[in-house]
Order: sequence, then C-alpha cells, then structure tokens
Amino acid sequence: MSALGYVLALHQRLYERSGGRIGHRMLGTPTLLLRTEGRRSGVTRTNALVYAADGGGYVVVASKGGDDHPPAWLLNLTAEPSVEIQIGRTRRSATARVAGRDDPDFERLWRLVNANNSDRYDGYQAKTARQIPLVVLTPS
Repeated sequence: MSALGYVLALHQRLYERSGGRIGHRMLGTPTLLLRTEGRRSGVTRTNALVYAADGGGYVVVASKGGDDHPPAWLLNLTAEPSVEIQIGRTRRSATARVAGRDDPDFERLWRLVNANNSDRYDGYQAKTARQIPLVVLTPS
C-alpha cells in the first residue's frame, strides 16, 4: 500500500471509530462515509469519499484515483442502490443513482465536485480511458 493509501485508510478508520466526530473534513475537503452491501458477500462495506452537496443530495465520484477498473463500491451500489451515508455524526439512508456522461446534469455535477476537490478528478480522468461516472446520493 502506498503512503497515500495508508493516510486514506487511517482517515477512514478515525472517521468510523470516532462516530463521525473526527474525519468529516480531510485537509479541508468534505468527506462522507458510504456504506454499501457487498454484491456477492452481502457484507456491509464502508468507504470514505469526497463529496459535494447539490440541493438536498450529494455527489461522489467513482474515480479510484484514475484506475482503469471501477471501485468495488460502485459495483455494489449498482447491484443494490439502497445505501447508507454518514456525514459527520449523522447517518441517513439514501438511494444511489449512477450518472454517466450521457446524463444531462453530468457536466454541471462534474464541475461542482471537481472544484470541491481541487480539480483532482480532471487529473484522474486524464489517467484512464474509462469514463469515470458520478454517483448522486439522494437521502430518504
């Protein structure tokens, strides 16, 4: 695991173990915990993800750092779109919707979440031929 991987894993561990008191903002960037059901195992999986608020919902990016393969959490929520999100200490049920480049809101949402993460997502997209999708999370 890379040094960055260790930092991200530590961040998520602190976020989870503190019940959300620590970890909502990682270096000033808002982060939520996304809980999905493993599509094969049925086990709850948790991932700390940078997000942007959009109206009453939230947008996350399935970038996996520009990897050619999508993150497992994307495959999980595609199989089961009922998820749980945690922002700070607040946990809520939500429904996930994948938004690809053909989605009419994609460009606006990409600009929103990319700006919120210091334009890192443009860099990740440049590293891969895979079209990185967005995920819109709508609280229930």
